[in-house]
Amino acid sequence: MDIVEKMKSGEVYYPTDPELEAKQRECLEILYDYNMTRPGEIEKREEILKKLLGDMGEGCYLEPPFHANWGINTHMGDYVYANFNLTLVDDNDIFIGNNVMFAPNVTVATAGHPIHPELRRNAAQFNIPVKIGNNVWIGANSVILPGVTIGDNTVIGAGSVVTKDIPANVVAVGNPCRVMREISERDMEYYFKNKKINFENL
Repeated sequence: MDIVEKMKSGEVYYPTDPELEAKQRECLEILYDYNMTRPGEIEKREEILKKLLGDMGEGCYLEPPFHANWGINTHMGDYVYANFNLTLVDDNDIFIGNNVMFAPNVTVATAGHPIHPELRRNAAQFNIPVKIGNNVWIGANSVILPGVTIGDNTVIGAGSVVTKDIPANVVAVGNPCRVMREISERDMEYYFKNKKINFENL
């Protein structure tokens, strides 16, 4: 098993390999170009992202600064929006569905490290894929940890630390993140506490 296969195996390995370091530098160079673009350079940003990411659908917009470990291991559907400071620790695959929204300062991490200090002293790590379904909204300052799957249409509240799978069609929040309630018909009437949606203004 070569070093790239070890990265995606889910097993513990040592990432201190010249081949990996060279590939990661390539990613960081491309990211630098992306993050230095001017606000009006929309087409240039799209070209850079297509070069950087493993897959990118139509209509995606990632507000700089954007950070990723590899880029190539991230797979985005259509109309993904990310506000400032999305960080993708994509040492393994991150699958992001269609119409997903990331609020500012969200981290999605596939990488972790063993608990025992002897292993961590030598930078041992493991990487487990993350899957985010369609129509998901991730609130500001949330962290999604390795191996997590988030179901379609779900909302993750601000400041959450998502340590386990979250099902579809729910609102979940907290540290650790827990399901608070299901999304209901009331959510088509009220948008914030007791504030009603005025559909005539939409």
